[in-house]
Amino acid sequence: MTSLGSRRSRRMKNDINVVPYIDVMLVLLVIFMVTAPMITPGQIELPSVGTASDVPVQPIEVQIDAEGALALRVREGGASFRPIDKANLLAEVRAVATADTPVVISADGKVPYESVMQVMDLLRNGGIGKLGLLVNQNAPAAR
Repeated sequence: MTSLGSRRSRRMKNDINVVPYIDVMLVLLVIFMVTAPMITPGQIELPSVGTASDVPVQPIEVQIDAEGALALRVREGGASFRPIDKANLLAEVRAVATADTPVVISADGKVPYESVMQVMDLLRNGGIGKLGLLVNQNAPAAR
C-alpha cells in the first residue's frame, strides 16, 4: 500500500500546445495557394472621358426652377427656354424629340428631389429612353 506522503503530486502544465494550430494553419495555406490562381477577377469596361463627353445630337433640356415651374428648350445656339406646364410636357418633348434625341433635366438645387423624380417618371413612362440629369461641373465639390 502506498501512503499519501509517498505519492507524487502532479503539477499543472501552464503552456499551450501549438502544434495542432500550426497543422491547421499549414493546411489552410495550402488550400489558399491552390485555389487563388483559379479565381479570375471580374472584368469591366469603363467608358473613357473622351468618348463620354461627345454629344452627337443636341439634347432637349427640361428646366425646373426653384418654384417648381417647368421650361423647355432644344440646346442649340440662341435657343431660349419657353415655359410649359406639367400636363403638356410629354407631348411637347415627343413633338421635338426623335428616337436618338437625349433629354436632360436641369433642376435648381432648392427643388425637392420628389419633383425631379416625378418629371423623370413622367418622361420615362412616356417612352423617352435617353434621359439624364444636367449638373454644374464648375461648382466646388461639397464636403
